[in-house]
Amino acid sequence: MKFTNRIRNAIRAFTNNSIVIGRRDEDAHLLEWLGIDDDHLGKGELNEVTYFTCMKKLSETIGKLPLKYYQETSSGRSRADPDQTAYVLTMRPNNFMTPTTFWTSVEYNCQHFGNAYVWMNETYDRQNGYQLQDIWIMPSQDVEVMIDDAGVFGKKNADIYYLYTDRYTHESYVFASRKVMHFKTWLTLDGITGEPVRNILRHQISGALESQKYMNNLYSQGMTASMALQYTSDLDETKVKALQNKFQKYLTGPKNAGKVVPIPLGLTLTPLNIKLTDAQFFELKKYSALQIAAAFGIKPNQINDYEKSSYASAEMQQLDFLLDTIMPRLKLYEEEINYKALGRKAMLKDGLYFKFNEKALLRTDSKTQADILTAYVNNAIYTPNEARDYLDKEHKPEGDILVANGNYIPLSDVGKQYGVGGGEENE
Repeated sequence: MKFTNRIRNAIRAFTNNSIVIGRRDEDAHLLEWLGIDDDHLGKGELNEVTYFTCMKKLSETIGKLPLKYYQETSSGRSRADPDQTAYVLTMRPNNFMTPTTFWTSVEYNCQHFGNAYVWMNETYDRQNGYQLQDIWIMPSQDVEVMIDDAGVFGKKNADIYYLYTDRYTHESYVFASRKVMHFKTWLTLDGITGEPVRNILRHQISGALESQKYMNNLYSQGMTASMALQYTSDLDETKVKALQNKFQKYLTGPKNAGKVVPIPLGLTLTPLNIKLTDAQFFELKKYSALQIAAAFGIKPNQINDYEKSSYASAEMQQLDFLLDTIMPRLKLYEEEINYKALGRKAMLKDGLYFKFNEKALLRTDSKTQADILTAYVNNAIYTPNEARDYLDKEHKPEGDILVANGNYIPLSDVGKQYGVGGGEENE
């Protein structure tokens, strides 16, 4: 197998490092002793089920919305002719990713790290100018945002630059702002970089993690609480440890649940039981889950909480999720994509722009969809062929003509039909 220089450098960088993927526990202790955060990917937060569910819901929602290419003309909006930029953004961002995978990963980086960075690989020729070839996600934890307010890079006005350090080769690259699409969360103080929600909810998420660990320990012990072993004689430390291990073998683990434990004379076992109901454990855990979901804009039914939900309220919650949570995200994406990928000339002069189709979230059952499309066609809002597009049906001849009920007339013509053929001369 032939290796490129980049792969060779990556392998060399891995083998030269003392800490590699698949390291042992002692390596993790070494990182902790050195003060290095081994959880740079936030694996601890992802182990919390509510946080994971919120991340999954937001990322998959952005990923499944189709990105459309439009052109605004004097006659209204229409689908723009596909070009190289549209092919990259809507069909194939790069050789390894589909649009669904790409935008899902972008939203995950954005929500988890606060920022997502997409490098645009462009080529230039005098005839066509800059042509977008493909786009790549730069790991958020490997990118540093710099503001050149002193003109170090030769520009009079301040500009933003992105310093990307390859974690494998340790090489650094500097990209101008026009080469990087920068997506951020709503939580930003300077308007340039975003903050992840997990930083604000760190104590809330850590509390939920500890409660989850507590439940896991109870399950692993066979739901057996701690016990106090009473005896009359005085034993040394070694014998106490041996006695403790002997009874722990009979008392812990799911396999020992419900079994009879033999107790010698002179020994007494007293359970130290704290009931979960007395501590309102599950109520507090549920309240914590709702707080985490609310911070992300996730509705209760989307984290499988249907206690106060009906079919109608769940449908309304889905609409609220679109309007309050997803629409601001889509607007942020569209503004950055249009400005960086198309440029000012294409947007202002040619009227080209990209837009996510948010209607994919509002698809209803077949009967409701049929009623809506019929009303649109009968009232000359949609042409028959436009309605057929929603049903993935082929176009029909003369299907691009608007149709309407013949009894409908303009408001200014109301009453004229009663004057036709009237009067003394026609009696």
